[in-house]
Amino acid sequence: MNREAAERIYRQWHDFARTNQVSNLLNMYAEDAILESPLVPAILNRDSGTLRGHDEIGKFLREGTKRRPNPLVRWYRTGRYFYQDYTLIWEYPRETPDGDQVDILELMELADEKIKQHRIYWGWFGCKLISEALASKG
Repeated sequence: MNREAAERIYRQWHDFARTNQVSNLLNMYAEDAILESPLVPAILNRDSGTLRGHDEIGKFLREGTKRRPNPLVRWYRTGRYFYQDYTLIWEYPRETPDGDQVDILELMELADEKIKQHRIYWGWFGCKLISEALASKG
């Protein structure tokens, strides 16, 4: 996959997620994609943070959009990302020009211009916000 396709995914994923375009966002994922996030058990009442395929990922994306707006999801990015081979990475840093936000690192493995695997890593600030919900799953 080329850098232009990776940059398109970087740009469009952010735009579709920020504007609650769930169907467009879901179409960016391969049919058999895997998504992993600590937010999965917190909002879907599951023990696992791993989702497989469009049905599970779509349910998560739809539920996530129902819980916004959220003042700690500011959608601030620096504009910098890393791409090499099939790996795309960027950060939503805790510190923003408008105050703190949920601190997240997005890591995607890409194939055929689709997201094949998506892992979402939360920083200390975001983990504090969902720690109670996650503790109840333990």
